[in-house]
Amino acid sequence: MELDEMMLEPGFWDDQQGAQTVINESNALKAIVNQYQELVDTYDNIDMTLELLREEPDVELQEELGDEVVDFKKQMADFELQMLLSGPYDANNAILELHPGAGGTESQDWGSLLLRMYTRWAEHHGFKVETIDYLPGDEAGIKSVTLGIKGHNAYGYLKAEKGVHRLVRISPFDSSGRRHTSFVSCDVMPEFTDDVEIEVRSEDLKIDTYRSTGAGGQHVNTTDSAVRITHMPTGIVVQCQAERSQIKNREKAMNMLKAKLYQVELEKQQAALDDIRGEQKEIGWGSQIRSYVFHPYSMVKDHRTNEETGNIGAVMDGELDAFIHAYLRSQMN
Repeated sequence: MELDEMMLEPGFWDDQQGAQTVINESNALKAIVNQYQELVDTYDNIDMTLELLREEPDVELQEELGDEVVDFKKQMADFELQMLLSGPYDANNAILELHPGAGGTESQDWGSLLLRMYTRWAEHHGFKVETIDYLPGDEAGIKSVTLGIKGHNAYGYLKAEKGVHRLVRISPFDSSGRRHTSFVSCDVMPEFTDDVEIEVRSEDLKIDTYRSTGAGGQHVNTTDSAVRITHMPTGIVVQCQAERSQIKNREKAMNMLKAKLYQVELEKQQAALDDIRGEQKEIGWGSQIRSYVFHPYSMVKDHRTNEETGNIGAVMDGELDAFIHAYLRSQMN
């Protein structure tokens, strides 16, 4: 394999970050090949068992075959999803941002519930979660949060979550016990490394430093190590306070800026395609992708795919795969 040959070359470890990228890509490709071979082996076993049953019927063996076929179908569906993640940056780590809408404490609390939901989803999948930036709410919840979610295909999966998420519930912050509707915007971008060529001119940047603050008093430094970068042509603002080093925070902020500029370009291309097709897409808080209804009934429904479940507790505990998979499959059409 070409990647294996690269790993044997002298000086391969001189660039440790680049070397790790190659190793991760090699491991990911090997995992796909191994998964495919396991499917082939399972199919062959099923076929052989079926032949045996045709020659000599056996109730117990038939039941075992039925269970094996069910498992095989699930494994095939999982493999199909892996093959769907073929976009240029699907394999990358993801940057996920949550921004509560109007509504004060209620919407900020909804933001913290979504923060927990995505953190739990990432943990279920063995992904590493890093808090890049965190702005706590005035009384509860969050005003905004930026997460780095690290793992193979993190962006490929989480791109399904980009959009507005709507909550309907009896507010715990309303003494009258009235029902409230809250909105949080979720933005998802691929994480880029320094070797990705997206032009950013230094004269277009305004760079500020400030003192870090964090959830529960974490990452509070005595120096102005946090970095905020404003891209003046677009008005995009990114900030990072995850590291104690201002230099490292600046590097991470620059990579986030590249991701946002890439996302802007994607949206321009999509808008051009929609214009050609004559599609009119409403942009704003009315264009929510998913609704989470706690009251008067329990229901989570994705408005793009019509995937839904009444088990809202499981969803809020990170069980999002059904929604993510339905969205990815819908993109095949």
